[in-house]
Amino acid sequence: MTEQTDTIAALATPAGRGGIGVIRISGPMAPEIAHTLLGQLPKPRYAVFSDFVATKGELLDQGIALYFPAPHSFTGEDVLELQGHGGPVVMDLLLNAVLKLGARLARPGEFSERAFLNGKMDLAQAEAIADLIDSASAQAARCALRSLQGEFSAHIHALVNQLIGLRSYIEAGIDFVDEEIDLLADGQVIETIEKFRKELDAILDKARQGYLLKEGMRIVLVGEPNVGKSSLLNCLAGRDTAIVTPLPGTTRDVVREQIQLDGMPLHITDTAGLRETEDPVEQEGIRRTKRALEEADVVILLLDERHSYDTAPADLLAEMPTLPLIIRNKIDKSGHHAGMSADGVLYLSAKTGEGIEVLKTCLKEKMGLHNNSEGHFMARRRHLDALQRAKTAFTIALNHAHTYHSELLAEELRQAQQALGEITGEVTTDDLLGQIFSTFCIGK
Repeated sequence: MTEQTDTIAALATPAGRGGIGVIRISGPMAPEIAHTLLGQLPKPRYAVFSDFVATKGELLDQGIALYFPAPHSFTGEDVLELQGHGGPVVMDLLLNAVLKLGARLARPGEFSERAFLNGKMDLAQAEAIADLIDSASAQAARCALRSLQGEFSAHIHALVNQLIGLRSYIEAGIDFVDEEIDLLADGQVIETIEKFRKELDAILDKARQGYLLKEGMRIVLVGEPNVGKSSLLNCLAGRDTAIVTPLPGTTRDVVREQIQLDGMPLHITDTAGLRETEDPVEQEGIRRTKRALEEADVVILLLDERHSYDTAPADLLAEMPTLPLIIRNKIDKSGHHAGMSADGVLYLSAKTGEGIEVLKTCLKEKMGLHNNSEGHFMARRRHLDALQRAKTAFTIALNHAHTYHSELLAEELRQAQQALGEITGEVTTDDLLGQIFSTFCIGK
């Protein structure tokens, strides 16, 4: 446990008027504050009804008090919770009385930060608390709860423990080179690293799904001018966000809109039509379109009746960084029936709305809303970055193993372990902790 000399306090329930309000106190002065306010130190983990009395004998409120002695508390410190009437004036009076007794107002996320520093949870679990509170759907809440219960961390710890064993094996061979034992010759190391990489890929897939459930999916609409990109954006948004005209090149800049799909955010970007043009403004819009494509989770390529029904134009597909979802718009003109074809092309009309529900279902499946999310856990961008760096290190390590460069192999394995350690907080910095916990609620 870390040595905390100060005591913190904060309102742990939302600000405003409510039936119950909770003041949370954590630190070495919690028992003393309990004696002053309650006239007693409640029996550990028992709810006690009591008057809340200020130092001058003034009755502030009545309610329930709960005491959790260290280390058996959320933060690992002595914790006192006062549950009173949830009026803002009453809560303010009670919190001010606690602060006058020597506590200070907690920073955002400081209770969770102390729980992490005192070893009550790792960093991924601490982040899951905020993710659980902010969950926008039942599936997102379930994924956050799995992370809070340690499922994400367990996968990381298991991989790190195996990695430590391999590193010990490799570095022993380096340290005892005089023994002339070639540890890389039998192929066991290569087989083990390949196994690690497969395990990491599985973790990365689950984490990426959890990230989409939390942060939403970035969708970019792309295609030639006048295929109906802006009309599709307006149809999905339910309002006229983008200007729609029969003139080609109307959209010259990226237009962004956020919509909710069953409680999950979709960040949709309408882009300038891809074509050859001498207009410098339109050229800049096309340049921004290509930049947006690089940042997209899903690219939707729109075609219309001008394009062959056999395949998408090769020049448009060449612009795509990933395989796009192909939509053939304007079936109100072509007469084609709405829905998904056997070759994975979606037919719809952004003008009449035919086929839009099929598109929404497709997007929900890509976000994991209709898939079985069992085993998925909540993840953040920093988690994905760390997992990707570990995967890159494993890939480079494999190359060194094939070329019998033990020292370089050992260094890449060290880099992989460090990247994985950043996820759970085994490797961290004060700046990172400050950035993470500053996004939490004051009382959490």
